[in-house]
Amino acid sequence: MNKDCIFCKIANGEIPSKTLYEDSDFRVILDLGPATKGHALILPKEHAENLYDLPENTAAKVLPVAQKIASKMKAALGCDGLNLVQNNGETAGQTVMHFHMHVIPRYESDGQKIGWVPGQATPEELDAVAKLIVE
Repeated sequence: MNKDCIFCKIANGEIPSKTLYEDSDFRVILDLGPATKGHALILPKEHAENLYDLPENTAAKVLPVAQKIASKMKAALGCDGLNLVQNNGETAGQTVMHFHMHVIPRYESDGQKIGWVPGQATPEELDAVAKLIVE
């Protein structure tokens, strides 16, 4: 735990939150600045700044927690869809430097735009990028 990290304090119960789920590794809370009704954050109790620093065993447990919360949201809130969002670094939109995953229920006409403008790449460009990544 990082004593200066607000998400460590929330995840470990030092700061009160609207907790939806808790186990020995995670606390899931409602976001105080929700994008939509039910927007939640999955917070590991162990500090890791981002995905690059997240222990592999913790990473393997995140998606099952997200699935559990998403299923509960669909049943309880009747959402029409759902976004899982996980940002790494300020450039990507990370504002708290503690790994967390957003679980954002989506509703028809909710006004949110979570996405990107698709670019274009030639087959040669894709081959070159793939080669850089896998080598």
